[in-house]
Amino acid sequence: MILRLLASTLRVSTPLLFAALGGMFSERSGVINIALEGMMLAGAFGAAVGTLATHSPWLGSGFGIGAGVALAGIYGFFAIRLRANQIVAGTAINMLALGITPFLCKVLYDVTGSTPAIPIQERFQSAPIWLAWLLVGICYLWLHHTRWGLWVSFAGENPEALNAAGIGVNRVRWFAVLASGALAGMGGASLSIFLSSSFSRNMTAGRGFMALAALIFGKWKPVPVGLACLLFGFAEAVQIRLQGVVLWGSDPAPVQFIQILPYVVTILVLAGFVGTARPPKALGGFFRRE
Repeated sequence: MILRLLASTLRVSTPLLFAALGGMFSERSGVINIALEGMMLAGAFGAAVGTLATHSPWLGSGFGIGAGVALAGIYGFFAIRLRANQIVAGTAINMLALGITPFLCKVLYDVTGSTPAIPIQERFQSAPIWLAWLLVGICYLWLHHTRWGLWVSFAGENPEALNAAGIGVNRVRWFAVLASGALAGMGGASLSIFLSSSFSRNMTAGRGFMALAALIFGKWKPVPVGLACLLFGFAEAVQIRLQGVVLWGSDPAPVQFIQILPYVVTILVLAGFVGTARPPKALGGFFRRE
């Protein structure tokens, strides 16, 4: 029972971990990214379509990553190039993904609810779990021991110093936002071709915002972010196990009350810890080269 619960925790936390690592890149460079939800949704759709077309989950996940990068490019154009309000631009990206995915589903498959089912042999079995945790270690080493990692951190903490060193701040931010889209797209791909057998409308169900909460709870650091994703994944795994279980009396608890458990945990964590988390100093600001 405990081993099954732990295995379920690792599985359901994987999409959160990909998206949270993506958000870490963007926000450490100084760009707020609440568009993770939309990028994940686009990635889930792209991966399902790509896998159905190529019969390969690896090629399908490439389509999902590409879809996430495409939305990240749109977001970067407004947030970095046009200096639009990043919260508003991120919300618009989420709404765009929510509307365009069922439209494209209708165009491609003549349905708006979901794509056709993907055979089990054409889906991931465990690879995304290993890849996600490998990325945690890679991100830690990259941020602390490479030149580009330090540039990303300086872009969010002290962009003027980075500019004085002759490094293009907005160029670094563009890289971080596109990397964010790629990882969020992979998070969406792990939903549709790993945890599920198809894309379904709004299948992210707020996971992008949970990934953002894990990012804040983990204080924008790879390892703590990974542990925060495990916490939220554990809450989701527990609610899956509790559905249909009789907790009191003779009838099971209403499924709606069980399903809100991960979101309640998210709210409680943020309410208790968000005040202790210090974001990058230049987060949400614009940089104009003099």
